[in-house]
Amino acid sequence: MAKFVFGMNLSLDGYVDHERFAPGPKLFRHWIEHVRDLTGSVYGRRIYELMRYWEEDRPEWSADHREFAAVWRRLPKWVVSRTLTSVGPNATLVSDGIEAAMRGLKARLSGEVTVSGPVLARSLIDLGLIDEYRLYYHPVVLGHGAPFFAGSPPPLRLAAHDRIGEEVIRLTYVPA
Repeated sequence: MAKFVFGMNLSLDGYVDHERFAPGPKLFRHWIEHVRDLTGSVYGRRIYELMRYWEEDRPEWSADHREFAAVWRRLPKWVVSRTLTSVGPNATLVSDGIEAAMRGLKARLSGEVTVSGPVLARSLIDLGLIDEYRLYYHPVVLGHGAPFFAGSPPPLRLAAHDRIGEEVIRLTYVPA
């Protein structure tokens, strides 16, 4: 059975914004290795559209950027959206029967499947499908935006904490 993990970069005040702060070299290397080890990833529409940036090589990319793009492209993806009509390579659109589709993925796969997108995560939290939460705190205060937890956070228990690079703290929680 797969383990569903909801994890994202966020500000100290709990907001997700991929355009306001970027990972440093050590955190970026962490993400490369993390994605390399995944079984798959489930995306909400907004995050998937941001991540499509990695579908086409860009001349300004570093070797690490190219490596991340390669591992991300190989990763099986499921995109949960009622508005998209198609998705890119190695991705499957899930627009109906979301609960059955996610329960089916969880039952059929083994390994870790990341969940990306606060709105999607809220739906899966409500269904009891998230097994672990990884909050990557950056030393930034945004004051507004999309909160990591769309709605009240579920009861959680701290399972681990660690520092990644010079500025990021990762807190890992499991349902209490």
